[in-house]
Amino acid sequence: MRAGWVRLWRWTAWGGIGLSLYAGWLTVDDIRDRAAGERDIEAACDGLVSGAEVMDLQGGTARAKASDYDEYRIDTREPHGSCTVYKVPGPGRTKSLFTLVVRRSDASEPMNLIGDDSGLEPFRADGGGERSDVTAVADRRPEAWPVGDGTLGRYGDWYTTVRAECDPGSRVTAPTLLNVTARADYDDVSAADRQRLARIARSAAETAADRIGCETRLAALPGRQLASVPDALRPAGKAGGSCRWFAGHVERQGQGRLPDRALPVPVREANPLEGCLLAVGPDQVGRIAGSLDEDRRDYARSARTHSPWWLRTVSYFGPEARTVGYDVLGSEEAIIETGTAGHAAGAWWASSVCDGKPALHTLSSSYTYDDILGSRTLNALFHAYVDDITKRRGCTDVTYPDVKDFDSL
Repeated sequence: MRAGWVRLWRWTAWGGIGLSLYAGWLTVDDIRDRAAGERDIEAACDGLVSGAEVMDLQGGTARAKASDYDEYRIDTREPHGSCTVYKVPGPGRTKSLFTLVVRRSDASEPMNLIGDDSGLEPFRADGGGERSDVTAVADRRPEAWPVGDGTLGRYGDWYTTVRAECDPGSRVTAPTLLNVTARADYDDVSAADRQRLARIARSAAETAADRIGCETRLAALPGRQLASVPDALRPAGKAGGSCRWFAGHVERQGQGRLPDRALPVPVREANPLEGCLLAVGPDQVGRIAGSLDEDRRDYARSARTHSPWWLRTVSYFGPEARTVGYDVLGSEEAIIETGTAGHAAGAWWASSVCDGKPALHTLSSSYTYDDILGSRTLNALFHAYVDDITKRRGCTDVTYPDVKDFDSL
């Protein structure tokens, strides 16, 4: 009996030693794989990011790889580029983890787009039934919040974009503006990961700016944690922040066919980019539908399901104003010249001068909604917006679109 217990003890001991050795080999493999993953990430992102920081996202991983395609690997000698990183949970399996995007301003391609292009849709309309509520949440493109006062950049729950304004004394080849975006490619991004993305974006922007000869001084990240960015729209009549102007306009002019929902961002007077999203809820769609002629009631039916009605106002200041454009059907995107006013691609813009620098104030409308509102309503609405923000920012030399730009709906 005793001999049996001895043999059992020995087998257990040897088994334990074997398992310990196996675990040790796994640990060594994990360390080796993680180090290889870090090197691969840093090479794909042209040395702009720490591979360790990227691999610590989403709870951390021992194995990750960058895309093998050149189009998803950065070369900072090029004006634009991105690198993509995948988590490797098992043999032959990958999951999107992270993307870094670097963009420089140039004379031919806008960095900020306005209009009714499908890529600018704020709502993920899934073609649900007529009882669906597609404008309750901006689940595709909610408004970005400023990082600090906004001069450093902006962020959403899954990304941070850090902006670097290049000093006019920089190298001749340097752009006027550099944007670097660090993006998590997975759902449910934690508060810790939001902070990590902000650190990655700022560090990458600093490195990229130095490498391309952009003389700049980036502000420090805020000492407090970046709050989660709201994506649920609120009653427009009670909106504050960047949408306060609209609440005042409705109070003076009445609701009519105007949006009844809003998604504002905090107002920061130094923020070089400030937006307000407005949308029409299903009850308001129903009220509007009752006043439409038969030919336009199909628009209302679509607004409940796959073609929601929304408006977006955005103002751009300084270098941001010089790189605003819109999509041209069948052609390259067009850049708007500062100091002008006009209408194209479902958008209107006005110009001003704020603190000695150019500014562009824009209004974009979803497809068909501008036709529902009509030219007089849109003209009055846009003037109310531009009057408000230029007064608040102390801007001068305001140039508005002609009345005919609203009559051409």
